[in-house]
Amino acid sequence: MRIGVIGAGQLGGTLASWCAESGHEVAVTSRHPDRLTDLVEHGDGHIRAMTVPEAAAFGEIAFFAPNWESAHEAIDLAHDALSGKVVIDATNPSTVAASPPPGMTPGAPGPGGLGAFAPGFPSALEIPAFVGVPDAPGTSRAVGASTKSGFEQLISWAPDVHWVKAFNTISADVLGRRRGHDPLLAEYLCTDQRDARETACRIIQELGFAPFFAGGPEAARLTEPGGPLQMREVDVKDAKDVLAEALATIH
Repeated sequence: MRIGVIGAGQLGGTLASWCAESGHEVAVTSRHPDRLTDLVEHGDGHIRAMTVPEAAAFGEIAFFAPNWESAHEAIDLAHDALSGKVVIDATNPSTVAASPPPGMTPGAPGPGGLGAFAPGFPSALEIPAFVGVPDAPGTSRAVGASTKSGFEQLISWAPDVHWVKAFNTISADVLGRRRGHDPLLAEYLCTDQRDARETACRIIQELGFAPFFAGGPEAARLTEPGGPLQMREVDVKDAKDVLAEALATIH
């Protein structure tokens, strides 16, 4: 498979290397192309450097991993080439709403259950339609403050892309330490797109992790900075309980 990686910082570069090791052809891009030399040289011919539009067009799917400050510019450059494709968003916004999604009932599962380990293609599971979560007690949003997650913001900028959120909760160093080791590390993913969910599950497994479905786009607020799943290193056997715990902290 051809994979475009938009943003080859520590996380993007690591994911690009792992995809190349798995036999994929990878195109990487960065605001600083000179910094990609080592990455390309260590790709054994499976990694090449391209511009953002070229990498987006090259990939049958893409990882989206620029710095948040560059995300809108990257979308503007890549949008047309990404239209209709599955894109795995690994970004974390610099600022987020303090609370998780409005209206999400603590601990309440959607139609397909609270979460689901998906060892292949989870076609039998329905995607929960999380609505949102109210502000935590003692907090309030500033007037005019955004209530969207970064993931939802990306969807609003490029609604014809098949977005899925993953690989954003812990650092590349932790991912590298846990990759492929028992017990497998759970990798939470959020989307309401069936093909995006199936593709992300397959890639997550190939890279040595256990995909675990956390919900639709609104659930991404649980995984981003300020959310209860951010910086949580979770074994797959504990993934459902940790997700339930995360939801139970929301009042």
